[in-house]
Amino acid sequence: MIWKTLKFIFMLPLFGVVAIVATSCTQLGLNYASLETGNKPAARPALELNSAEDWQARQVPALKAQLEEAVYGPVPVGIASRVVSRRVVDERYLGGRGVLEEVLVELGEGDQTVQFTLALATPKVPLGPAPLIIGQTFCDNMGVFEFADLAMPMQGGSCGMAENRSALGAAFTFIFGEYINKAPVADYLERGYAYANFFAAELVIDNPEAGREDLSGFPAGADGRQPTGAVAAWAAGYFAAIDVLENDDRLNTNKIAVIGHSRHGKSALVAGAWDSRITAVIAHQSGTAGASLSRDKPGETVDHIVNGHSFGGGYPHWFTPEFAQFTDDTDALPVDQHALLALIAPRRVFLGNGRRDVWSDPNGAYRAAEGASKAWTLYGEAGLAQAGMKAFNPDAGIAYHMRPGGHGIVRADVDAFLAFLETSFAED
Repeated sequence: MIWKTLKFIFMLPLFGVVAIVATSCTQLGLNYASLETGNKPAARPALELNSAEDWQARQVPALKAQLEEAVYGPVPVGIASRVVSRRVVDERYLGGRGVLEEVLVELGEGDQTVQFTLALATPKVPLGPAPLIIGQTFCDNMGVFEFADLAMPMQGGSCGMAENRSALGAAFTFIFGEYINKAPVADYLERGYAYANFFAAELVIDNPEAGREDLSGFPAGADGRQPTGAVAAWAAGYFAAIDVLENDDRLNTNKIAVIGHSRHGKSALVAGAWDSRITAVIAHQSGTAGASLSRDKPGETVDHIVNGHSFGGGYPHWFTPEFAQFTDDTDALPVDQHALLALIAPRRVFLGNGRRDVWSDPNGAYRAAEGASKAWTLYGEAGLAQAGMKAFNPDAGIAYHMRPGGHGIVRADVDAFLAFLETSFAED
């Protein structure tokens, strides 16, 4: 008991350092998100939902164009993707529960290419072709899979096993949860799912100046347009992962989920909206320009996200430069985030939230879900089917989850992910 007390006292300065660093990304939760939505403005502009045919033929292309022009820039669909190399890292990963592999993937052609490393864990004793979960993370594959023999990242700082187990890593875990740097791979394998992961910074480094430089050399999509924002470029990592894995007989690529937390929740949503091969999207605490509305909001505003705030700098490289024109007038935005959610219909989306994560605006995410919900009804499906922000329904088209606590990934989140995945991957 004395040793535990001394250890906690020793860790306090580290907690302070982590808190200071963390506030450049998100304000630590000191307040509670409002659970009232009826007294707040609804998502606008309202979607035109006349018929499934009109929605697909007219509205979907128009909304994608608006989101690209105002928020994300071109989403690079159709980039040529190929396997450069592939190796088995561990035949008995996690005590024999899975096989761990590493795939070096290249996007683009000629002089304009980018490479990233995809780590893949498949069940050792599959029950049939395995549903596939693809994660995009802050941490390199070594840390996510807790396996030192995986490759170091080609760019971006490592948070591999040694870093995770350091005192600073322990402080991050204490504040942001057990799964902020690692994935619950054992849970996935035990349920017969495969899990693939890539480190987003290998595609575009998460820094305003260096990120813009990476974007200037990023491959163009099939329509010849280059991405002008990192979120759209990171979404291309999901597309490429599916490209190189969709012919793997061990995988059921009719059942693909993508998952991302915070800024990577934004790119998971964009990937789901632009790629119909994706069955389900898990966007956890994706915040402004993710699942949460840009208008009428507490927490992080468009101005904060582009220009920074008193706690740290902004992230203008996440979006097209045109997004900056709306920092002082979000009412001028031609589109809001309920449109992004609606583009995923009739496929499924999970929106994870923390009651104290006001910075990510859980209330705005719920109102966006309300505004998008009717898109599912065009296909005879239920959209948001729950009585308020705390009534989680993992079976619905939009599954909104709220737990206590702040920004991060804890066991309660993982349990909700698994409940959502179970229904998403259920037999037809």
